Amino acid sequence: MIRINNNDISVNKFPDGTLLLKEAIPEDKAKKEQLQKATITWLFENNEELVTLIYLAGHLRSHGIMDLSLEMPYIPNARQDRVKTKEDVFTLKYFAQVINWLQFTSVTVLDPHSSVSEALFDKIRVKTPEAYVRKVIDRIGGMENLTMFYPDEGACKRYAGMFPLPYAFGIKNRDWETGEIRELAVSGMTDCIRDRKILIMDDISSRGGTFYFSAKKLKELGAKEIYLYVSHCENTILEGDVLTGGLIEKVFTTNSIFTKKHERIEVFDYV
Repeated sequence: MIRINNNDISVNKFPDGTLLLKEAIPEDKAKKEQLQKATITWLFENNEELVTLIYLAGHLRSHGIMDLSLEMPYIPNARQDRVKTKEDVFTLKYFAQVINWLQFTSVTVLDPHSSVSEALFDKIRVKTPEAYVRKVIDRIGGMENLTMFYPDEGACKRYAGMFPLPYAFGIKNRDWETGEIRELAVSGMTDCIRDRKILIMDDISSRGGTFYFSAKKLKELGAKEIYLYVSHCENTILEGDVLTGGLIEKVFTTNSIFTKKHERIEVFDYV
């Protein structure tokens, strides 16, 4: 979904499948002069939206609106932030080159997947997920008897200083050929798990296997209630065990990429 100054864009198609876009620019000279800058918000749904973004940026600039900012909470291609073989296409790098070519005044993202993403984009502004997680903490009864859990050491480094709460983190032993987790050890303040509420926190979820595996381990260690917050939740979480396994009470996320509905998923609007 793409919006300009919080207004939805009319997106249709010609019979050949190409885009038919309409975005009204004020005809009144005084109003037009007032509209000297614009913010495009992109809540990712599909790759075709990149073409829409290119066209809209050109359209606005053709009408004299040169101060264009991009709000892109989820960075498409964020998972392909490195290459391991000659056959791997560094899609994130080339996607960033397109965004940089559009010369936005600023590019604002939420909780990027890695530091590589931050390095590739010009004029990037990073929002932390702190405000959303504070909402989650309020929803689940506050900080009393609460322990944070970070699924890996990378997440621990990103988030551990964000809240004055005890925390533990996972150390994953993964089969790199299949991607499956062989084993997960828990480190940190492990004495603050038994009989406590646990909030698992990370940046992105697909089917949620890592979080389900973490929840199993936390239950073995005596956790009372387990909740999950991820900044970017793919719709494929509905296909995994997170919602059906009976271990995680509720999932919290933003609408950066999640477009479905589920009674056990609470979605915060990106602001």
